[in-house]
Amino acid sequence: MSFLPVDEQLALIRRGAEEIIPEDDLKKKLEESRESNTPLTIKLGCDPSRPDLHIGHGVVLRKLRHFQDLGHQAILVIGDFTAMIGDPSGRNKTRPQLTLEEARSNAESYVEQSKVILDIDMLKILYNSDWLNEMNFNDVVKLASSYTVARMLERDDFTKRFQSEIPISIHEFLYPLAQGQDSVELRSDVELGGTDQKFNLLVGRDLQKDNGQDPQCIITLPLLEGTDGVEKMSKSYGNHIGLNDTPEDMYGKTLSISDDMIMKWFTLAADADESVVKNAEERLAEPSVNPMELKRELARAVVELYYDAETASQAEKHFNTVVVGKGIPDDIPEFALSSEDLIVNVIFDAGLLQSKGEARRMIKQGAVKLDGESVTNIQATILLKSEQILKVGKRRFLKVIG
Repeated sequence: MSFLPVDEQLALIRRGAEEIIPEDDLKKKLEESRESNTPLTIKLGCDPSRPDLHIGHGVVLRKLRHFQDLGHQAILVIGDFTAMIGDPSGRNKTRPQLTLEEARSNAESYVEQSKVILDIDMLKILYNSDWLNEMNFNDVVKLASSYTVARMLERDDFTKRFQSEIPISIHEFLYPLAQGQDSVELRSDVELGGTDQKFNLLVGRDLQKDNGQDPQCIITLPLLEGTDGVEKMSKSYGNHIGLNDTPEDMYGKTLSISDDMIMKWFTLAADADESVVKNAEERLAEPSVNPMELKRELARAVVELYYDAETASQAEKHFNTVVVGKGIPDDIPEFALSSEDLIVNVIFDAGLLQSKGEARRMIKQGAVKLDGESVTNIQATILLKSEQILKVGKRRFLKVIG
């Protein structure tokens, strides 16, 4: 295939990136790739410790897709072996270790969800247990001898734990070395990761040099703050937008971000190009422009990125009807009730929420209504009637037919 001119490739690669180290080397790699008509090998390691992906994960996945669109070979490395160590990045305590089976199970979900971003047909998926499991103790000792404890303590998270006298297990030092060994095995040209992965990515460069390879360039991407605008996006913080969220939830949650997050979200969450970002920035600076106008544009852009323009338009219409107009949408799912049942069971059985525990929490928070009346008792039931409207949260509706 023919590759775009290097400057055009770099324009897309730079979009949203925090650092490119070293950029001159990346430019040289792109030039050589174009001259030889050979794609670069782009590596992204994924931590399968959590199976649920959100648009914060989407930032680095989208960068991998950029390289795919430019014609390069994207490799998703499933860290099933390194998950048994536990990534210490950004942690103030030892991360729980997974079994190989748990890591593989989570990885299947990870790959399935990433299909909304990546071109799966052109993606190479590898498991690092395939080569790390083959190493003997002599290999591990040799690998460990390539780095000193002093170098490891340059990591901010290790330094803080050491100074606070929080234990650091020896096996945690092996994580960046194992991740770096992945780069040696793949002879990767570029490795992607969040800013919290910078140390690990640089270890990969060093190990490649030690093995006589041309060291990879690294590209770090910012960590996206969640809808609260404070903590990084995480399901555990309740500030996330899942890759599999409904268009209505994506739209509504995006509108809830703080004004100072608008520009960052245009770049990272909506993957907007430079002209769109510049236009939004100029309008946001105008006193006459209501930030909510830009949030609505942002919300449409986010939904369109993961679905399509028509779906984004319908999600906005739904928001206007349900949230702004306090109405009930025309096309809500129906649930046939054969006998009196707990509202918690109906919410779960109808698929409005993923667990009965979550349904109970929503009831306790006063976020569930039956025919407009708040439900506060987790033991409340739905009686057999011709038709009832169950509302869960701000955007989920169910027509219960008895």
